[in-house]
Amino acid sequence: MADKQVKVVFTPSGRRGSFPVNTPLLHAARVLGVDIDSVCGGRGLCGRCQITCAEGAFPKHQINSDSSHLSAVCATEIKYGERKTPLAQGRRLSCHTLLLDDVVIDVPPESQVHRQIVRKDAEHRDIVLDPSTRLYYVQVEEPDMHVPKGDLQRLIEALEQEWQLSGLNCDNRLLKTLQPVLAAGKRAITVAVHKNQQIIALWAGFHEKAYGVAVDVGSTTIAAHLCDLASGEVLASASTMNPQIRFGEDLMSRVSYVMMHPEGADEMTVVIRQALNRLFVEAVEELGADIEDILEVSLVANPIMHHILLGISPVELGGAPFALTTDAAVEMPAAELDLKINGGGRIYILPCIAGHVGADTAGMILSEEPQLQGEMTLLVDVGTNAEIVLGNRERLLACSSPTGPAFEGAQISCGQRAATGAIERVRINRETLDPRFKVIGSELWSDEKGFTDAIASHGVTGICGSGIIEVVAEMYLAGIVTVDGIVDGELIGRTSRIIKNDRTWSYVLHTPDSDEAQIVVTQNDIRQIQLAKAALYAGVKLLMDHIGTDHIERIRLAGAFGSHINVQHAMVLGLIPDCVLEQVSSAGNAAGTGARIALLNAESRNVIETLVKNIEKIETALEPKFQDYFVDAMAFPNKKDPFPNLFSVVDKPQEKVEQDSVGGRKRRRR
Repeated sequence: MADKQVKVVFTPSGRRGSFPVNTPLLHAARVLGVDIDSVCGGRGLCGRCQITCAEGAFPKHQINSDSSHLSAVCATEIKYGERKTPLAQGRRLSCHTLLLDDVVIDVPPESQVHRQIVRKDAEHRDIVLDPSTRLYYVQVEEPDMHVPKGDLQRLIEALEQEWQLSGLNCDNRLLKTLQPVLAAGKRAITVAVHKNQQIIALWAGFHEKAYGVAVDVGSTTIAAHLCDLASGEVLASASTMNPQIRFGEDLMSRVSYVMMHPEGADEMTVVIRQALNRLFVEAVEELGADIEDILEVSLVANPIMHHILLGISPVELGGAPFALTTDAAVEMPAAELDLKINGGGRIYILPCIAGHVGADTAGMILSEEPQLQGEMTLLVDVGTNAEIVLGNRERLLACSSPTGPAFEGAQISCGQRAATGAIERVRINRETLDPRFKVIGSELWSDEKGFTDAIASHGVTGICGSGIIEVVAEMYLAGIVTVDGIVDGELIGRTSRIIKNDRTWSYVLHTPDSDEAQIVVTQNDIRQIQLAKAALYAGVKLLMDHIGTDHIERIRLAGAFGSHINVQHAMVLGLIPDCVLEQVSSAGNAAGTGARIALLNAESRNVIETLVKNIEKIETALEPKFQDYFVDAMAFPNKKDPFPNLFSVVDKPQEKVEQDSVGGRKRRRR
């Protein structure tokens, strides 16, 4: 029994490994580099190392995870609950929990030392204020025995007389509170009216707090921005990892989970709604506001997240013809989705465009307005599923490409999500092949004085998405990696940073002073980036074919990842097509901005609902040229496309001349 090895997978980091039975979970986490907090030395005193065991089958990991695969709750955990706060249901102290069999372990945000930095900040944007929900203050006439009418009718008449609101209806749930509210306010009342039609909330006297929340539900992260409906100001923001990650790192693995577990869709629906409610609470607590003052939520999401949030099975989106249950905008009482805001609050979800082009793309279009541009404009939301829009005022096309989670640090040997200590910027000296880098949490480069002291508290923990893009691009430009993505092992005689890794070669990016593991870029890491960038580029090429253009005049990169990558390095890899570099820029969290526009401007909803009907949808899975473009795009930057704009400002790596083993002929490789 002592020799038996059991598997453990930690989410959301994705770190995994095998350990002997009875290994403490906290020890396993530390060996794997999983970020679990603990300040008491594993004595069960601080309570910061809490984890949860995921229940169910996880085919991707070949694990059937169950809480019985962990040791029973021990006396130390019971004593901790008696001394402080009892552990929440399902929570364990990882320092006193032993591995008995294969498990998937979820590390909640509050147990993480370096929480992921969810880079979906609300950006300044001028928006014409015209919210769907407004507050109105009126004085309602006293009851009069000689004028027999109900107080609701008196309220409706007062609103029509003072605010010219006619034909109003009232939520039935408000009828039982109307007279107590009128009495408390001495017949003065503030009313929330939705779309000039429906009374959805009441307050005694004068009330001026009316909030809305714009939400971007991504497959990896969720961001919420609390806005003042009267001023449009973003008052507070909150973000979190998408808790569905434990069901699968990418979208299709989550669909597969549902296919194999019929109850899986409901499980994912519950956790995503719970996550939204936690974000709402976090946002109002940051502001010191009342959650009852949230009257509206606007939301964007990719089609699979959209369906799961609505409680719809995403199975039909798992294969051709990728049929959506609905592509129309969705509007309903928030209570129908178990969202804990004002009881009369409403939710608006932007329309989807196609089976894998969702409301998040609609939000990006609403924010960037490509339909108003004269230039041929490319919009790319870079995530686990890249969503691509190409066109101008004449015509718009859209598609999606399955890039996977490599751009976010997943499936990379030393990869991690963006958090303090993660390498995010890299430069490699072309002569010495030595790197210099920056990590999240420090403004200093690794070769600058004071860097070691600046990172002493967190160290160098891994490579995040923007870092892996830069290091692979720099390796190509320095000649460490060939045009085909092969690490050149012949450089071992030139630098000690090239090391043997079984039958391939790796590049050492960082060797710590302590006994921690080196941070390396392996041949497989480069292959994962090639696969991801080739999928995206092939999607762009298909849209260019369909629209009939061979060049793009303007590129906007959206999303948390797209906003933080160096555009020159992205082009060096061939992640995006050739373009004048000055015309390539970040669109920020364009999907989230679109959700905010829809929240604060009612007419924008009509605009996007009309516009998406005219967007041409291209399904990459059905396009015969996709595979050809994909293969060409595996090369750096591309096997066939020449990238003249890029190489007018970047030195192209020299081709390497080799001696052919047959006949002494020379051949070239790059």
